[in-house]
Amino acid sequence: AHRVFDPRVSTGGDRVKYSRIAGTGSYLPDKIVTNHDLEAIMDTNDQWIRERTGIRERRTVIEGETTATLARAACQKAIEAADVDPNEIDLFVMGTTTPDLVFPSTACLLQKQLGLPDCGAMDVNAACSGFMYALSVGDKYIRCGDARKVLVCGAETLSRIVNWNKRETAVLFGDGAGAVVLEASDEPGILSTHIHANGNYVDVLTTNAGISVGWDAVAENDGKPEIMMRGNEVFKVAVRTLGRIVEETLSANDMDKTDLDWLIPHQANLRIIAAMARMLDMNMDHVVVTVDRHGNTSAASVPLALDEAVRDGRIQRGDMLLLEAFGGGFTWGSALIKY
Repeated sequence: AHRVFDPRVSTGGDRVKYSRIAGTGSYLPDKIVTNHDLEAIMDTNDQWIRERTGIRERRTVIEGETTATLARAACQKAIEAADVDPNEIDLFVMGTTTPDLVFPSTACLLQKQLGLPDCGAMDVNAACSGFMYALSVGDKYIRCGDARKVLVCGAETLSRIVNWNKRETAVLFGDGAGAVVLEASDEPGILSTHIHANGNYVDVLTTNAGISVGWDAVAENDGKPEIMMRGNEVFKVAVRTLGRIVEETLSANDMDKTDLDWLIPHQANLRIIAAMARMLDMNMDHVVVTVDRHGNTSAASVPLALDEAVRDGRIQRGDMLLLEAFGGGFTWGSALIKY
């Protein structure tokens, strides 16, 4: 039987107050698509892409690779880094907007492959904010006492729904997966999470088809839904909205921007990332940037960047991290973490 975690039983004898990141993992498909590769199939060039986005290359899946296969590899690495038995996981939450199937959820597809017990397993769709939403769910489950260890993943195969004839979107997106294991802690770990949405902007960043609508519109893209975006509007709203959530996050913890060691932003566009750094008076040396090599991997981008900086030694235990993301919906979210 699946054990029930009693939050009153902890090393200090009091109710557990926090969740902390016990381990991180990530995975990228091997196939690299450079800007020069795109020059051969559409009206664009390396300079145009780099100046507007900061992207030099991105990874894409090949036949046989799916969101689930990427997520499985990232989750296995996070479980190994956390040094936990998969059977100890009490909940699996996965952020994705490109699931393998409508149902079962990609989390359910992976649950037994990862060796997890009969715990809850679910997907969360908040577009590029998917990992932040999933992290918030995992954190709350631990804080309320319903879980002691939670696996959280963000994974995407956006190349499957890109129209490769439209440079305004095709140059932006890539595939990948990142994951963390959260565990109950008496010491500060995740100090707070914040999630929001505003459905008034649904038409600014969306897809053109779903289960109930839009199938007459997909013929142009080989019968597949495609990403539709008004880039200038997304940029303006993203910078303004992320600025507000940074203020909200710091205020909720009675902290100043000078208390931050690292900014780990959603990797959508280097200009948005640079704007956030200026807002925080942070040197770019303290901002984790992967967009140049990964492109926009949506829900995977924040955990991919986090894992890279943890594994290369930039992020150390005790560092104060601000994670933030913004995505279609519009959705946005943040987390303040003492790593």
